[in-house]
Amino acid sequence: MSKVYTIAVLVGSLRKDSINRKVALALAELAPANLKLNIVEIGDLPLYNEDIEGAAAPQAYSTFRQQVSSSDAVLFVTPEYNRSVPAPLKNAIDVGSRPYGQSVWGGKPGAIISVSPGAMGGFGANHHLRQSLVFLDVWCMQMPEAYLGGAGSVFDEAGKLSEKTRPFLQSFIDAYGKWVEKLKG
Repeated sequence: MSKVYTIAVLVGSLRKDSINRKVALALAELAPANLKLNIVEIGDLPLYNEDIEGAAAPQAYSTFRQQVSSSDAVLFVTPEYNRSVPAPLKNAIDVGSRPYGQSVWGGKPGAIISVSPGAMGGFGANHHLRQSLVFLDVWCMQMPEAYLGGAGSVFDEAGKLSEKTRPFLQSFIDAYGKWVEKLKG
């Protein structure tokens, strides 16, 4: 039996019923047997501030860092805000990269899927996030790139994933499973 890899999933949208969260949950259902996807919540993280590091650091920082650190890999599911990632996701990246020299990101296989109701599928956010991940030493899967445009119509009113979108998400998560296996196996 092959190893099962734990994947920390960061969803850039904080809305409980966000399309991005629905996509993350759909990916968890479609994931190959070698991946176990767990959403790591980012909404309760205080804005990163070096002045509150150390003994007085918020418990949310420690919990978040432990969840990402103990994962084998990371998956980012994000909308696009102003051609970049939403502030809560950027904050989570900053919290995980500190204190200096203790980043939780380094050496982890990663992937990004950007999800947007717009036609471009969050292209700007996807590539802006890739810039940060290079610096943080996250080994980001290059292909297939994943931009899910027109995302307002990929789930029906009952929350069921459209059959038209399922093959796209399946091919993405299958490729990611192979990427993680290649780097961690």
